Amino acid sequence: MKHLRKLLATCFLLGSVFASGHSWAADATLPAMGEQSAKAVATEALAKDALCTKCHDETETAPILSLYQTKHGVRGDARTPTCQSCHGDSATHLKGASDGAKTRPAPDFVFKKGVYAATGDKERATQCLACHKGGMRNNWDGAAHQNNGVACNDCHVVHRPKDNVLSKTTQPQVCFACHKEQRADSKKISHHPIEEGKVVCSDCHNPHGSTGPKLMKKNTVTETCYQCHAEKRGPFLFEHQPVVEDCANCHSPHGSNITPLLKSRAPFLCQECHDGTHASGTAAGPNAAGYQGGLSNKTAANSAAYPSQNVGGRSCMNCHSQVHGSNSPAGGYLQR
Repeated sequence: MKHLRKLLATCFLLGSVFASGHSWAADATLPAMGEQSAKAVATEALAKDALCTKCHDETETAPILSLYQTKHGVRGDARTPTCQSCHGDSATHLKGASDGAKTRPAPDFVFKKGVYAATGDKERATQCLACHKGGMRNNWDGAAHQNNGVACNDCHVVHRPKDNVLSKTTQPQVCFACHKEQRADSKKISHHPIEEGKVVCSDCHNPHGSTGPKLMKKNTVTETCYQCHAEKRGPFLFEHQPVVEDCANCHSPHGSNITPLLKSRAPFLCQECHDGTHASGTAAGPNAAGYQGGLSNKTAANSAAYPSQNVGGRSCMNCHSQVHGSNSPAGGYLQR
């Protein structure tokens, strides 16, 4: 049995060696073929680019040659576009005006307003989506940005080495250029750590389109919040219906002056739903016992100095601390 094991082990090792040798021999020709193919691709691409770059260079108001410092300028990759891939063949632009006019006809696709008017937003987006299709861009058509005339280059910068919208430190400023109300909310006392560089807009939203509301990355607001706040997911024995429906029922996600991101203070927030005698039956200001008990005006005035227990400390949360759900046998979102 021992000899059989040794024989099998020897055969296995020899087979591995021969297999490895064959693999190396086969792969030895690949680098040469790959290099030759890459050179051919790069040469052809640069020849096409030269039709444009002989005039458009770093002297432009928006520098052009820095494109070669980006992924769109890797000429050794066959997938990399040329100038014509995005701007069209632009034959009339290359030939110049036939009537002797000083200004050349516009390229087929103009992405930024300047000497020429910008091409329509849908046409510009179509040029980008010719390559950047699928994945998170499946729902671009009909989404909020597309419906509001936003094209890809309104947010993205192609010819610069750094695209601000792709960096956590600079992305919010790109979004805030249009979403100014959200910029103001992010400056409030209670806010997500956006300015601190820990959270950015695309952590919650998919700007290219979504099946959820408000371009949320998930199907609902609650599912999106659970990506970070998993401890609020449950399941709980006693679930709080507003939590299950939508976190935004109670919270203002972009910022609030009431911690933690609450839309209003308790007990007022709680009494928007819980308006029975247990909650709103007792006034939420000074103690109303004197007013409701038929006491004299003097006694009632003295009782006004004592605030209601409903607004003391953490208010409703003094007892109902597990507002996101509870497994307490007593129920009522009490402490477990």
